[in-house]
Amino acid sequence: MKTHTAGRVSRVAAAAVCLALTSMSSSASSDVSETIVVKDFMFQPTSSTVKAGTTVTWLNRDDEPHTVVSDNGLFRSAAMDTNESFSFEFDQPGTYHFVCSIHPSMVGTIVVQ
Repeated sequence: MKTHTAGRVSRVAAAAVCLALTSMSSSASSDVSETIVVKDFMFQPTSSTVKAGTTVTWLNRDDEPHTVVSDNGLFRSAAMDTNESFSFEFDQPGTYHFVCSIHPSMVGTIVVQ
C-alpha cells in the first residue's frame, strides 16, 4: 500500500514540476519579443524598454512603405510595404535610436537593459 501511495505522490510531484516549467517558459518567451507598429506615419510606441536578448519587430500597418534604420548603422530594413515586417535582436544593453529613411520625421528609441 505504501508503494502505491508513494507512486501517486511521485506522479503528482512530477506533474507539478512540469506545470511550473511550462509556466516559466511561457513567461520567459513573453519577455523576448516586442512589436512596434508603424501606423499614421509614426512608430507606435515611439520608445520601448526591453531586456537584452529581446527581438523587436516593426510591423508596417500604413498604406505607404517605411524603413527602420538605426542611427549607428547596427540595423537597416528594406522598404516594408503594408503588412510587412522587419525584426532585429538586441543583444547588448544601450540606447538605440532609429528612423524611417523615407520619412525622416518618423523617429523612435529602443532602450535595452
